[in-house]
Amino acid sequence: MVTAIAQQQEDAFERLYDRYQTLVYHLAFKVLNSRENAEEVVYDVFWQVWREAARYDAQRGSVGAWLTTLTRSRAIDALRARRNDPIPEEYLETHPIGIDPAENPEETTSLGQRAGIVRAALDKLPSEQRLALEMAFFRGLTHAEIATQLQEPLGTIKTRIRSAMSRLQERLRPLLGGTS
Repeated sequence: MVTAIAQQQEDAFERLYDRYQTLVYHLAFKVLNSRENAEEVVYDVFWQVWREAARYDAQRGSVGAWLTTLTRSRAIDALRARRNDPIPEEYLETHPIGIDPAENPEETTSLGQRAGIVRAALDKLPSEQRLALEMAFFRGLTHAEIATQLQEPLGTIKTRIRSAMSRLQERLRPLLGGTS
């Protein structure tokens, strides 16, 4: 599908969008806590996919993983751009991934199930790894900022995040797998 998008085939792009737009939106919303900003990220991510589909490398991961990486980067960029209005930490700890009631019920159920699996995998991480990962992923902090806030060496923070990502990748392989 991504190869067809690289050849500017609109129907392939529409199929990709239909399949992944909910995932992209919910991840962006989780990071930004703003429907409007999340919608902008969705637009930016899929515009980037349309322009740069030829850069996708299936050897590096599934299409879903690629889109998740693009979404996270765009959402964190948007979060950093509005640093003067950060997301309260309490919100990140207690607020579930939002579900838009206008969506297809089957898609909503599937997304909820996947979100539960991801939350369970996060909960199984050692607390120091989970905290560092959440600070980087959901709050958009750099490794250096995390090290400063946690008063830990930068190398320790990098190792914790790398270890957490490795563990999550292993546990979530069924969700991350898939074809283009």
